[in-house]
Amino acid sequence: MSYPQQRVTLITLGVADLDQSKRFYAALGWQPHAEQEDVAFYQLHGMALSLFSLPALAADQGLTRARLGTGAMTLAQNFDSPEDVDAAFAAALKAGATELKAPEETFWGGYAGYYADPDHHVWELAHNPFWPLADDGSLTLP
Repeated sequence: MSYPQQRVTLITLGVADLDQSKRFYAALGWQPHAEQEDVAFYQLHGMALSLFSLPALAADQGLTRARLGTGAMTLAQNFDSPEDVDAAFAAALKAGATELKAPEETFWGGYAGYYADPDHHVWELAHNPFWPLADDGSLTLP
């Protein structure tokens, strides 16, 4: 079988404290699909996300140690309205996220803000009026 080359099937986030990270994402309404000793897997639309303890991730990668990110990569969730962005941002802060930039109107005509999860993985929450979402919340670029 031949699959498209331009695709992502799994995003793995290294975490310092797996239990803390699972509690954070649970507070956002995320539930693991499967769990093992050092990793939790979450089913997303057409792909998956895993939270992997740093020592186990380093061992899996064949490295002596894995480091947490610096914010040079951003994960994003798009929403139907600025009000939905505000509600999701408030929920993330209540769950223990660190505010990086409160949601505001953007230079490109949208509305967005940024937070960091307990391991400093950066998330953008955005409303882009030029990128309408499908009924299931998925995005296909126009």
